[in-house]
Formats: sequence, C-alpha cells, structure tokens
Amino acid sequence: MRIFDPHIHMTSRTTDDYQRMHAAGVRAVVEPAFWLGQPRTNVGSFLDYFDALLGWEPHRAAQYGIRHHCALALNPKEANDPRCAEVLDELPRYLLKDSVVAVGEVGYDSMTAEEERAFEAQLALARANDLPVLVHTPHRDKAAGTRRTLDVVRDAGMPPERVLVDHLNELTVGMVADSGCWMGFSIYPDTKMDADRMVVLLKEYGTDRMLVNSAADWGRSDPLKTREVADAMLAAGFGEDDVDQVLWRNPVAFYGQSGRLSLEAGTEAAPDYAGNTIKRG
Repeated sequence: MRIFDPHIHMTSRTTDDYQRMHAAGVRAVVEPAFWLGQPRTNVGSFLDYFDALLGWEPHRAAQYGIRHHCALALNPKEANDPRCAEVLDELPRYLLKDSVVAVGEVGYDSMTAEEERAFEAQLALARANDLPVLVHTPHRDKAAGTRRTLDVVRDAGMPPERVLVDHLNELTVGMVADSGCWMGFSIYPDTKMDADRMVVLLKEYGTDRMLVNSAADWGRSDPLKTREVADAMLAAGFGEDDVDQVLWRNPVAFYGQSGRLSLEAGTEAAPDYAGNTIKRG
C-alpha cells in the first residue's frame, strides 16, 4: 500500500513519526505553512520557517524514505496580526522554489476582513505563479465559512479544479462537491473527522476529488490516520484500487498541477542509519 499525506505538519513531529509513517506505507507528504501555536512577532520568523520547510524538513524526511513537498502562505490566523502583513510581500520569491507545490494554507480562521484581504491576495499570487491552492476552512461557523470561501474563490477567477478545500465534514462536503473543487478531510483522534465517518462519505460521494489527510501537528493528532482510513475502506468493501485512488492518485493529481511534484525519493526503501546522522556543534 502506498500513501500520500496531502496535509501534515511534520515540523511538529519527531523522527519516530517518520519511521512509523514509512512502515505504514507513507511515501510522500505535503506540509502547508501554518500557525505554530506561539504567535510570530515579525516577518523574519516566517522567513526562517519557510526556509526550514524548503531545506531542513525535506532532508529529514528523505532519511526515512519519504518525499517532502510544501505549500507556503501567510496562514489565516496570523493574517490578523499587522506585524505579519509584510509576509505577503516576501511570498513571491518563495513561491518560485521547486519543492513548493501549492499556496497554502489560506482562507479563514475567524472570518475577519483582514483574513479575507490576505485570502484574496494569495489567490492572486497562486494564479500569477500557476500554482494550486490549499484552503483552510474555519473551525467555527464552518458551513458559513465554507460558503464564503467558495464565493471568494469564484470571484477571484480561480479554476475550481486547482483548489483544495480542506477540513470538510458532513455539513460542508456537498457544497464543495457541487463547486468542482477538490474535497479535503482531516482525520483526528477526537475532533474533525474519523475513519468510519470518512468511509460513509466515500460511499455517498465516491472517490473522485476526495483527499484524506492527518493534518498532524503539535496538538492531539496522529500521523497514521491516513493508514487507518485505508484499512477502514478495505474493511467496508472498497477495493485496493479505490484505496490507491484516495490515498495516492488523488493527491498526486491535485499537486501535480504545480508541475513540480517529484516522487522519486518517496519510492526508496527507508535507510538503516546507525547512530546520529546529523553532526551537531
């Protein structure tokens, strides 16, 4: 079984997680830029973070046979902080990097005017750089936030097939399915979606344009939730080809629109390193 996690925050995870993920079948990931929990107070902290997503994290993943790409953006939560506004001026040079396969996470957290301005600006950057977009839907007022998200995407002239609307559930999947955008689902231990509910939605809506992710980060989450969904699909009567479509071919098709997706490293066996692989001062 091969798995591509299209939304996971490996900066917050350990090398043990990479080992477990590889053993479960994960061979590729996309790490979107997000809020680190502690508010960032200046643009420089964002740039250091972006550099880590472009350099250090792909190196760390490759040691365990996993190909790492990223999506870069000013995330919705920090779009409300005026100290971070200049990130939008720095993004264009970062969006040229080879391992950047999308703009994201963009969208809404609290549905403020500042968030909407940043959302619209980054949709324009995506179009200018011919990149797909990963959209975060708010955790509160999710239905209203998702409707507004789809309105902004349409008004920006962003082709729906180049937009992945994430963190969906039973209340929001229908409107996104009707829009023509890709549908993303985050599988969590306690909140958002779980594997059994995901299987029900796959039975109702089919496997086209459906992506499943762990969105694992610094909170209570699990980087093996993608494998849990794959096993639940098989137990529910889905075939191996259905699982491969949802867990591999769909994320490849979506992020492949960037023209930058490269999966060679993700097909290699995990190396057996003895001792510490990184020299420390």
